[in-house]
Amino acid sequence: MSNEYQHVSKSKLMLKNESEIKTKRSKKHKKKDKEKLIRAVMEEPPRTEKDQQAQASTGKTRVLTKAEESFKKMQEKMQNKRIVQKAQMTHKQRVEQFNQHLDSLTEHFDIPKVSWTK
Repeated sequence: MSNEYQHVSKSKLMLKNESEIKTKRSKKHKKKDKEKLIRAVMEEPPRTEKDQQAQASTGKTRVLTKAEESFKKMQEKMQNKRIVQKAQMTHKQRVEQFNQHLDSLTEHFDIPKVSWTK
């Protein structure tokens, strides 16, 4: 008697776009990536006008106006600040902080109990 499942494929299910499949990463990798990101933000030297002019002289990009330069600098500064701020607290710490905030609110915002039997 032959096995009924003899011709069944035993490999994993293949999706159409296998390139989009992401592998699971351990928490160690995430922590290392976070540390690398923080180090890169802290150690990254600010871009000078010379660097921007040298980049513009290659012909790949156009020369930025003063307003555009200051806008880009502020954007980078705010983005770096946001990254550092988010990387400092874990999810658990953010949840605890949010719970403390909710506890500090007055009871005015609580939903009152409604009892029809009373």
